[in-house]
Amino acid sequence: MTSKKFLRSLANGETDAVQILIALLKEIGSEYCVIGGLAVNAYADPVVSLDLDLVVISGRVGDLRAAAEAKGIRVQEFEHSVNLFVPGSDLRIQVQTDPRYQPFISRSQRRAVLGYEMSVAALEDVLCGKLWAFSDETRRKSKRQKDLSDIMRLGETHPELKSRIPAEIVAQMD
Repeated sequence: MTSKKFLRSLANGETDAVQILIALLKEIGSEYCVIGGLAVNAYADPVVSLDLDLVVISGRVGDLRAAAEAKGIRVQEFEHSVNLFVPGSDLRIQVQTDPRYQPFISRSQRRAVLGYEMSVAALEDVLCGKLWAFSDETRRKSKRQKDLSDIMRLGETHPELKSRIPAEIVAQMD
């Protein structure tokens, strides 16, 4: 089974939500980059996730929303994200609107993410985003625990990052 088929089957694969998202981004002509757990998967051994977090040029989020709705994709807006729900898929697509992520786009690079060639935040930016998420005490504990695990996976796979990771987390890794 290919990585694409695996992700699609995991997300109740009637629809290839990732390919639809990539097509929407191409249609509106927006740069983007994948952040979050799937971005970690581009730099470390993959861990299963049904979340696809990305950041889009801030001025194009409305265009993405309109294009998605025109294709029958349900859109829900939250304080720091716009979420897309593609019919026939359980994949949770979360477009982060927190302005701190905008510079990640210009430093992103093309990488394979579970069989898809996508623009992915630079390694240091993925770590930074994970540190922000882990530090956010308003997040559910289970989400913060996953963020901690992702930070540790990055640090173990890329030891050069350890100097960027808070000492109390590095101590848990050693």
